[in-house]
Amino acid sequence: MPAAPETDAAVETEAAVVATPRGDARISWHRAVGGARAVLVLGHGAGGGIEARDLRALAAVLPRAPHRVTVGLVEQPWRVAGKKIAPAPAALDEAWSALWPAVTEEARGLPVIAGGRSAGARVACRTARALGAAAVVALSFPLHPPGRPGRSRAGELGGAGVPVLVVQGGRDPFGRPEEFPAGTDLVEVPHGDHSFAVPARAPLDQQAALALLTGAVADAVTGRLLG
Repeated sequence: MPAAPETDAAVETEAAVVATPRGDARISWHRAVGGARAVLVLGHGAGGGIEARDLRALAAVLPRAPHRVTVGLVEQPWRVAGKKIAPAPAALDEAWSALWPAVTEEARGLPVIAGGRSAGARVACRTARALGAAAVVALSFPLHPPGRPGRSRAGELGGAGVPVLVVQGGRDPFGRPEEFPAGTDLVEVPHGDHSFAVPARAPLDQQAALALLTGAVADAVTGRLLG
């Protein structure tokens, strides 16, 4: 059952538990202030949850004016159950697909953009067309395992069947921006690693790096991704 709504700086938040064949998932909704124009639903990676800095930054910024995008942060069943190791991709896709009706119910006819970071970005790409997502936001897309560029996952990006925005750290060992296929709609966060952390000596600080990320996503989800 949904938890009671809370208010944080005029952004209404609510946590909803959604049953899936893989166990209960949880969506933390951050609802747009003044009426939503779109919904962005984001999954986490295989090594962490929705506390990731990029996911939290988007949930804090996008619901507010002028963007007015409702953000849902999805915790996969394995994470809700307290497990430390993510299941196989097919299980992740099955759980994500099973919670999609709850997403469309929240959207009430508004465009829904799927997305996530790392493994969550792969899930969003693999399922976008079948679920009817309007577009995908892929944060820190793991183009290949570190040090193994020959094992490319570029086919998942190209096969999404909808517009895809990639936001990638400049020193991400899972794929640097220049390694992505020509024509990829990609925004680089200079000096960022796979979690968009930037070193202290970088010319931009952590706050500036996250501002670049949230600005790029906001521009895309309220503009070109929706055509």
